[in-house]
Amino acid sequence: MRRHRQTNRAIPLPTEAELSILNILWANGPSTVRDVHNALSGKQIGYTTVLKQMQVMAEKGLLKRSERYRSHVYEAQLAKEQTQQQLARNLVQRAFGGSAKNLVLGALSSQPVSSAELAEIRQMLDEFEKGTL
Repeated sequence: MRRHRQTNRAIPLPTEAELSILNILWANGPSTVRDVHNALSGKQIGYTTVLKQMQVMAEKGLLKRSERYRSHVYEAQLAKEQTQQQLARNLVQRAFGGSAKNLVLGALSSQPVSSAELAEIRQMLDEFEKGTL
């Protein structure tokens, strides 16, 4: 039995297909391949494709696999917020030249933003500046 052991190496960024699986696991908690496949059923992906993808994700360190049960149960290695921070950091570097300001401006100008959302963003920025967020 081969076990994946996390070392000090960085966990790679997930692909779009891997993010689909991670979003299911974050929403539903630890799940079997069958559970994930059923949640993806609208996308017409075969069970064996989902199985292989989840096995690869476990090897990459994106998922943890528990072998305590008859069916293997998978869960995300990192919390959703940690993965979102990694993705945002990568996007800021690759697409916005390291500028968080440009990322925010790009996000705000890409689609309509309600007054309520802007007020919430202002409040979050104030909390972030105070160190309470």
